[in-house]
Amino acid sequence: MSSPTGPASGLPVRMPRPRQPGRHRRPEPLVAPEGAPALVLAVPGTPSSATRSLADEVISIARSELPGLDARIGHLDGDDDVEFPSLTAVLVRAAEERAARFEQARAAGLDVKEPEGPVAVVVPLLAGPDNALLRRIRQAVMDSKIAAELTDVLGPHPLLAEALHVRLSEAGLARADRARLFTVATAADGIILASVGGDEAVQAAGITGMLLAARLAVPVIAAALDEEGSIASVAEQLRSSGSQQLALAPYLIGPEIEASVLEEAAKEAGCSTAEPLGPYPAIGKLALAKYTTALGISPQQAQGAPVR
Repeated sequence: MSSPTGPASGLPVRMPRPRQPGRHRRPEPLVAPEGAPALVLAVPGTPSSATRSLADEVISIARSELPGLDARIGHLDGDDDVEFPSLTAVLVRAAEERAARFEQARAAGLDVKEPEGPVAVVVPLLAGPDNALLRRIRQAVMDSKIAAELTDVLGPHPLLAEALHVRLSEAGLARADRARLFTVATAADGIILASVGGDEAVQAAGITGMLLAARLAVPVIAAALDEEGSIASVAEQLRSSGSQQLALAPYLIGPEIEASVLEEAAKEAGCSTAEPLGPYPAIGKLALAKYTTALGISPQQAQGAPVR
């Protein structure tokens, strides 16, 4: 039995493991560079508590990967509301706060240089390209009249194939692990990968679809939710090739489309559907990766070197 001050006599005392030198040494945890631009997540769709909660979780994941990160949420269809601020308003606010910090430093007698580079890096909360939404995001950035860099969308990427696999397994439409011997009675033998954004989005989704097909060992074909007849056509194509039990896998984060559209698409195809990707951990990691790639942040910079 242990005493309040330590283990009872005769029991070994666990000492902290010494830090390994050389190439076996664990890397120091990364932190955001001093003065780095803000990461602004551009969230499409109608603002709501559910949408805000999803975006908050994505931001939380990004911050956990890079402590000290200045991460903010701007709604494409937001306004000046505190809860659902517009993307333009968030960018303007980030610029004002950056200028205020600079003036405070100068007033305090510190030898600081005028901030250079973008005020913010805008990351669209989109799995695939949607030109209509991307044009609106770009316009919102222009309307802010500040220096901001807009990144590409999150996909295609192997982590999105992993996220799709997880969502399908959660719905009982795929095995959680292909290596396991047991089967899922309701597992699909053909997957419709549903995207929005027209032909370009379908092509991009198809790349992630190939990775998903390799994971599940079943055919996966992308289709457009916003193109009439596309989902039904792909369903017919899969059935004609031998698939009997189909599943709809939304290649979507969630806010970019109404839930009723997915329900109608699944009904049209005569199949079950998984949940959208949502705040799966990979989404936050990919958003952060777009941010660091845009800034060209190296591990040395991320450990505290200021960005000029």
